[in-house]
Amino acid sequence: MHISIILYPDFETLDVFGPVEIFGKVPDWKMQFYSRHGGLISNRDGVQIATESFNTMPQSEIDTLFIPGGTGARTLILEADYINQLKQLAQKSRYVLTVCTGSALLAKSGLLDGKRATSNKLSFEWVKTSSLRTQWIEKARWVTDGKYYTSSGISAGMDMALAFVQDRAGETVARQIATRIEYRWQQDSQQDEFCLK
Repeated sequence: MHISIILYPDFETLDVFGPVEIFGKVPDWKMQFYSRHGGLISNRDGVQIATESFNTMPQSEIDTLFIPGGTGARTLILEADYINQLKQLAQKSRYVLTVCTGSALLAKSGLLDGKRATSNKLSFEWVKTSSLRTQWIEKARWVTDGKYYTSSGISAGMDMALAFVQDRAGETVARQIATRIEYRWQQDSQQDEFCLK
C-alpha cells in the first residue's frame, strides 16, 4: 500500500501525523508527501515538511490519497484550479481518506455528491456549505462510503486510520498498532462525543 499525503500551508498537525504514526507501522506500507508545487510546506505550528509536486505523482492508479484539514482549507476551497487538481487525483485513487475539513475540499470537487461524509464538529456548518449534495453525518466519528473515508476533527483521524488498517490489513494488525502507540481506539464510528448537538 502506498499512501499519497496531500499537504498545503496551514494544514493541521495531528490530522497528518496521527495517521502517519499508524500507517507507518503497517508492514510494507509506504507514504509520500505531496503539495501543489512541491518544496517545503509549513503549518501554523511551525512544522515544515518536504514535499514532491503533484506532477510527480503516479500517472496511473493511486493506492490511497490522504487529505488533511486545517485553516488553509478555507483558502484553497475558493481556488477552482486546485479543487480540480484534487478531483483528478481522487478519481484515480483506489481509496480517498480525509480528516477534519479535508472533507470540505473533497466535497467541493463534487466527488462526495450523494455520499455520506463527516467532518470537524467545530467547523461543521461551514463544511456543509462546500456541498449541498453530500449527506453530512454530524454525529459520526468517521464515515466510510465506498472508497471514501471521512473523519471528524483532528484526533478522529487516528480512529479512522485504524479502521482503514483494519479493513485492509486485518483487525489484529490494527489492534497491535493501537496497543503499541498506547492509543485508546474508538471503534464505534457512529458516535462522536465532540458533536455539538
